[in-house]
Amino acid sequence: MPSPVESPINEHPDHTASGTAAKHAWWWIALEVIAFVGLCYLYASAPAPAVNEAHYLIKAKNFWDSSFCSNDFFVTSGKAHTTFYALFGWPTLFFSLSTTAWIGRLIAWAMVGFGLQQCCQRLKLPVFSSTIVALLWIAGIQAGNFAGEWVIGGIEGKVPAYGLALVGLSRVIGRQWKQAWIWFGMSSAFHVLTGGWCVVAAAICFVVTERGSAWLPRLRLPPARDSQTKAAPFFCWQLFAGGAMALFGLVPAVMLMRGVSTEDATLAAHIYGSFRLPHHLLPTRFPTLWYLRFSALVVLLLLFLPRQTHRPDRVQESADSNGAAARLFYFALATLLIAGCGLVIGYSYHWNPDFAVKLSKYYWFRLSDAIVPLTVALLVIRWLSERPVSVPRPLGLDLMAKGAIALGIVIFTWGAVQSARFGIPKSCRHRYLGIGNEPGAGIQRKRFADWLALCDWVRIATPEDEVFITPRQQQTFKWYAQRAEVVNWKDVPQDAQSLLQWKQRYDHLFQRQQGDLTYYTVRVPIDYRKLRDFRATYGVRFMVVDNRVVSPFAEVDQLPLIKIYPVGEQENDTFSVYELPYGHNR
Repeated sequence: MPSPVESPINEHPDHTASGTAAKHAWWWIALEVIAFVGLCYLYASAPAPAVNEAHYLIKAKNFWDSSFCSNDFFVTSGKAHTTFYALFGWPTLFFSLSTTAWIGRLIAWAMVGFGLQQCCQRLKLPVFSSTIVALLWIAGIQAGNFAGEWVIGGIEGKVPAYGLALVGLSRVIGRQWKQAWIWFGMSSAFHVLTGGWCVVAAAICFVVTERGSAWLPRLRLPPARDSQTKAAPFFCWQLFAGGAMALFGLVPAVMLMRGVSTEDATLAAHIYGSFRLPHHLLPTRFPTLWYLRFSALVVLLLLFLPRQTHRPDRVQESADSNGAAARLFYFALATLLIAGCGLVIGYSYHWNPDFAVKLSKYYWFRLSDAIVPLTVALLVIRWLSERPVSVPRPLGLDLMAKGAIALGIVIFTWGAVQSARFGIPKSCRHRYLGIGNEPGAGIQRKRFADWLALCDWVRIATPEDEVFITPRQQQTFKWYAQRAEVVNWKDVPQDAQSLLQWKQRYDHLFQRQQGDLTYYTVRVPIDYRKLRDFRATYGVRFMVVDNRVVSPFAEVDQLPLIKIYPVGEQENDTFSVYELPYGHNR
């Protein structure tokens, strides 16, 4: 029997008049998880690698096999996500990177699916509600995110972290605080920011729900527990055990900042926050549309504010359900409070940029981007599945809930169709490479085939320790060619010292031309003196050229360099490889 301190809701709630044990036996839970994984596959069925998979898995492969791209600047830089590398990287010893990615996807999706099922169960939603909740959640993130966050896609550290965090959230919903701290600690081990922000949000939720029951009714907010129920303790051994688990994610992250001066740390923060990732970190750079779409989600959240429902035949169940929904709601509000702090920090960039970039790197909007649409989805389904007796049911909210489901289905279907239609990895689509307008699927498949042909030639024809200069508009050279690069826009290191070197290398190679920033103005200059300098500085012999970027007016074959690919009967319309000039600059 649960103690009166915890007073958790029933672990196996009865959703109908019969079959309690059968409906929530483990095999029923497994079926829900399998259904969720199938939904994820429909949505993210594009081949690996997805946008961040190459970034994560090449480091994971090097973690287990130090000879892999051992002379690549990024691969050998500081490793922030060691738990992920250790637990998800070992398949690279036996399988290809693509197979490893799919193994990781399926495991991580199953973890997220289990966490979501647990949330639905503790809200007493009908069996298999997690499937429609998942559809609405995925659509809500896609169409309503504020800072570019996503959960379902490729495999990276935050995906299993979200899976564990959702189990922790389900414990918060069920008022099982002690268990929640353990799950959030495990989440932090995989991704310290994802799990860490969950701890902060849960702590805020705890204070409101366990210490604020006296004043919540006066604010016309839903109470999360009966005033006669004993408040739960905050400090417990599970809280400290969760903190100990979080050290597996925290310590590697802290180690990345060692050995640099305050000035260098500030400069590195500017590079990371205002140069490389302002679209995730600095709200002053976000388009107005991002504010509007996320505001729409917040409005929906407030419209479906948990309301008291009463079933005379199920008094305790009604009370448990109301309290569970209230705790979910306050957790979501806590994520919005965190995001609000991020807004204040971000807008301080106008008068104190050093302060703003130093703090903005903690991704203040990450958790709200994921939790707000999830909460909306859960509350919408709860609204439609509940049948309150004593409280009138507004017709407008009924229509809005059903409209949200219809819109979610449309958005989800559109995303799934786009993923399948192109038939190439998301990381190789023009839209995600900054190559202007996105052409049709046929054109992109042809250019992707050229990219594979180039990488295959590099992998077969060059030594394993070869280093290449590669085009700015790509992120998968190491994935396919398995050779080192001088620098890569996507592969930005996370330790301060390497960040400074990354920026130096990037500016050295990709010297921006005069005029507006376009596809043609960010490219390696064809200048003998500079190319000799590259060869001497980085020990690089070869340069991969994107023929579309050489010049909008010149033919690629007119370059005054020795072409080594394609030659003879080899064909490649999109990419070429040239040998850099050698000798001494005068």
